[in-house]
Amino acid sequence: MKTYLTLFSLWSFLLIGGLSTVRAQSARRYTPEIEKRIKQVEQSLCTWMQIDGRPNWTLAERMRFYKVKGVSIAVIHNYQIEWAKGYGWADTTDKRPVSENTLFQAASISKSLNAVGCLKLVQNQQVALDKDINQYLKCWKFPYDSLAHGKVITLGNLLSHTAGLSVHGFAGYTDKEPRPSLLQVLDGLPPANSPAIRLMAEPGTTMEYSGGGTTLTQLLVEDVAQKMYAQYMQTEVLNPLGMVHSTFAQPPAVKLQHELATGYRYDGKPIGSLFHIYPEQAAAGLWTTPTDIATFVLEMQLSLQGKSSKVLSPKMTRRMLTPYLPRYDAALGTFIFMREGKEAAYFQHTGLNEGFSSVYYGSVEGGNGVVIMCNSDNFGLIRELVNSVASVYTWKDFYNPVVKKEIKVASATTDAYIGSYTWSEAPDQTITVYKQGEKLLYHNSTSRNTWEMHFTDDTTFFLYELPQNEYTFSRDANGSIDGIQGQREDQEWKLSKIK
Repeated sequence: MKTYLTLFSLWSFLLIGGLSTVRAQSARRYTPEIEKRIKQVEQSLCTWMQIDGRPNWTLAERMRFYKVKGVSIAVIHNYQIEWAKGYGWADTTDKRPVSENTLFQAASISKSLNAVGCLKLVQNQQVALDKDINQYLKCWKFPYDSLAHGKVITLGNLLSHTAGLSVHGFAGYTDKEPRPSLLQVLDGLPPANSPAIRLMAEPGTTMEYSGGGTTLTQLLVEDVAQKMYAQYMQTEVLNPLGMVHSTFAQPPAVKLQHELATGYRYDGKPIGSLFHIYPEQAAAGLWTTPTDIATFVLEMQLSLQGKSSKVLSPKMTRRMLTPYLPRYDAALGTFIFMREGKEAAYFQHTGLNEGFSSVYYGSVEGGNGVVIMCNSDNFGLIRELVNSVASVYTWKDFYNPVVKKEIKVASATTDAYIGSYTWSEAPDQTITVYKQGEKLLYHNSTSRNTWEMHFTDDTTFFLYELPQNEYTFSRDANGSIDGIQGQREDQEWKLSKIK
């Protein structure tokens, strides 16, 4: 225990030192009012709920908790990028601090910029949203089968994940692995590490997230524009938007290497290479900064107001930010977020690559937004930081935490909860409840996460980091603890205690 505390203290010292270094090197001078809001954001991280009487966390605390090496953030307020700042390390070995100009992998946020590139072709009448994509594909045609039931796949389907296609996402390739061509990815041929992109359902009937479908748009762009994808996106989208620190090149040019963040696992360990390389550029290949993504978000907001049209017209921007099928939240390259029973809407996208995670939100009205990028594939910090920004800037209809009152349960009572629990249908997946000092902890063998348990009565508890959850210990006929019961999305479930 003494060795653990010593190492932890040293690690904390280095992290806090990194935060201080970044502030000294990368922080611009802001007005006292903005500096006050920045400090509030840094000190107000929170989950879906708050415990009555307990203060919120600081950014430094949660970076340590989630083992996140570096994070970068840009905030939009009143139709302006109000501030941008980096924290922690872009690379721990080289001791490169994160600055506002550090490039991160945007992962699936790439799909939003890809949609802008595709819709520019629509705007130029080079492609139609509602026509068979095979009309535009030249060197490869999509192989329809009986699952299509005579329906065709359209560009609108691909951008809204309503094409019924397979392949959710991609793992990328280390710099030591052979990389497939785009056609090899589409057909799942070696050295591709993902299966062929094929139909799973009739096109246009359901929404199933498909990075595979987005990869099809990459080929379509190249065939229609007659340019390599990264070149087209640079000249027709990124440069006109003013995204001066962004590139779809995979891997990025050598001259940019000193600006690239290194990726780390959810537990803070290296991913095996500095970063993975993604031939699936449209789905996961963008390298960028929060400021550049905020520039895109702001352009969408101004275009909706009819005040800008750097790439897309206001009419096309409204089309991009409208759900493609009314019963789903998927628009074109983005998702529309609106809390049930509320009025305010936000467009957003998350990103998760090997060693990187990210998110952006932009309000449809009011000119608010945030972009957060981490060189960690642990997404927990991002959720809490978004809540902090939304709370400090009082976003309409966005963050309304549940407030719970925690009680202290007698040790003799909680001793009976210690043990392992499992699902009857998945006996190899276990939950272990154990004590560490006075804390009762809940460890999930599948996600490998460990959370502190907080009690609202002697048998009912919740987990701070998991949204909308409440669990209850159950007893058998003899009064012995026999399981944990819970409910998620109107479905009840039970874990049985292993005897």
